[in-house]
Amino acid sequence: MTMTLSELTRAIQQHIDLEMDEEVAQGMAEHALGFFGFYNRIIDNALEPTDRNLFYMFQDYDLLTTESEETTLWDGREWRIHYWKFKPDLRERVESYMQRNRDPEDIDPFADIYGGQTNINSIWTRESERVTNPNAFTSDW
Repeated sequence: MTMTLSELTRAIQQHIDLEMDEEVAQGMAEHALGFFGFYNRIIDNALEPTDRNLFYMFQDYDLLTTESEETTLWDGREWRIHYWKFKPDLRERVESYMQRNRDPEDIDPFADIYGGQTNINSIWTRESERVTNPNAFTSDW
């Protein structure tokens, strides 16, 4: 599971400090996502000590987790590889948090303009028939 910049920014604010400036949280999120790219986990060896400290902090705040796997080298020795990855339920927790703390100004007043129609295209059927079938056009005048 990869995270978007806005999702990770919100997660950082939610888990670390609700009063954190969005630009600070976004900078931290950009830094972390720069390592992950399009992957859901990264190898620990790719991190510098200062970056690893950030990841440990994220782990303390329940944003990241670790996993490891072992492989046998050609000479018979066991080799352990450590990875960092986002918590599996992090996206759901962020979405839940966003739903609970939605700013009233963010609510779209026109979201239910069609009265909850499941198929919006059915509303426009009569008009689309006029356009696609010239013989169907009748004047209401």
